[in-house]
Amino acid sequence: MTTDREPPGRAVDVWGAANTLLIWAFVALLILMPWAYAAVPLAAGLLALAGLLLQGAPAGDSEAVLDAEDRLWLVTLLAFAGLWCWDVARTGVWPVAGHGGSWLVPLWPVLAAGLLVWLRYHPPSRTGWWLGLVVGALGAGCIAVYERFALGADRADNGMNAIPFGNLALLLGVLALVAMLGRLAHQNRVLPWLTVALGLAAVGGFAASFLSGTRGGWVALPLLVCMGFRGFHGVFPHRWMLAAAAGVLLLLAVLVAMTTITGDGVHERIVEAVSGIERYLGGDSGNSVGLRLDMWSAGIQLFLEKPLAGWGEGRLQAAWDGMVEAGLVHSAMNRFDQLHSDLIDTAARRGGLGLLSLLALYGVPVWLFARHLRGSQDAENRTLALSGLMICFAFVIFGLTQSMLRDARGLSGYLGLTVACWVLLKTKFLTKDLSRDAGAREDHEVFDHRP
Repeated sequence: MTTDREPPGRAVDVWGAANTLLIWAFVALLILMPWAYAAVPLAAGLLALAGLLLQGAPAGDSEAVLDAEDRLWLVTLLAFAGLWCWDVARTGVWPVAGHGGSWLVPLWPVLAAGLLVWLRYHPPSRTGWWLGLVVGALGAGCIAVYERFALGADRADNGMNAIPFGNLALLLGVLALVAMLGRLAHQNRVLPWLTVALGLAAVGGFAASFLSGTRGGWVALPLLVCMGFRGFHGVFPHRWMLAAAAGVLLLLAVLVAMTTITGDGVHERIVEAVSGIERYLGGDSGNSVGLRLDMWSAGIQLFLEKPLAGWGEGRLQAAWDGMVEAGLVHSAMNRFDQLHSDLIDTAARRGGLGLLSLLALYGVPVWLFARHLRGSQDAENRTLALSGLMICFAFVIFGLTQSMLRDARGLSGYLGLTVACWVLLKTKFLTKDLSRDAGAREDHEVFDHRP
């Protein structure tokens, strides 16, 4: 049995308690409050600055020292930011992110790197992560139900773009489900009501995704479910896994029925997508699917023209405006400020160099989380590693049809969720080592424990 108490001999860390509150606020409010995606990371940055001014650079004790894994991630974040800033410098234009502002998004990975260091020296409690998932996913579900059934909105969006709202709500729901299963596997006695709350939050996140009408999330869901079953293989008896599979299918069936009632459900959205492809093949690209295909085609052509460093922030818009004027793509394309694909948009703007930095931004945390998932037998370590892996893969899939990392909330969500999950994983991994050295054997349940 595990608790969330400090390991023996460790003083209570006031900064760590504040970081726990900030982790909760970020996860809980990411898609609930309009400016939380920017306000919470900035508040965390100010807290870190205050901590450095008040206590100076932290001493390098065994818990606080950054290891090779941390340094690899820091290099990846700084390289991504550095290449993006160089692109801004050579063109003189800051990128336009979500909500029509630049928000200095190329600098956000630098903030994420600084917060990774700060959180490693003053690690938060995982309780903030759990409670954040409950509030964030359950709140998104309540908002989506209210907007669709009380207000009669076509797509639930909470006043933002429906695509990032639906994608992030789905991810929070999946993470809540993983956290619930992890607590069941570990027989955690801390806040027992939280296990049930996480299950309800998972339902809320799934409902918000379906009510938003966001197709990209539906593509990601099967992969995330498969990853979850693979990650929990051997944790529960086989009959429990089958029952869980039946429960997930039943939940999805209920959500499909709910959205069908409003006349804009899963079936309608799929039919719309198929119709859009047929119209595009027939020469009509004036629909959401056709415009995306036009943008991807244009982006690939522009990348091939400048494959090394790309067109740059200040030149790509003019380049595809020229393609519109030449009649090579649909005229509606010039209404958009991104190419609706992180891979294609990055390749067109920053060329092969930018594409490599993006693949590293995805791939390094994937490798690190997978490494811990394979190498650990502890239930909570593996649950956190699985959660981090799901975040990375979810954003890869979301980014196939939407430039999530050019959306201010999307970029903040990816950086914040992965860094938070990583810090909690490393802290949990270290706590296990400290507890073992102190002779505390109660934290040594293995992941293949069967109830």
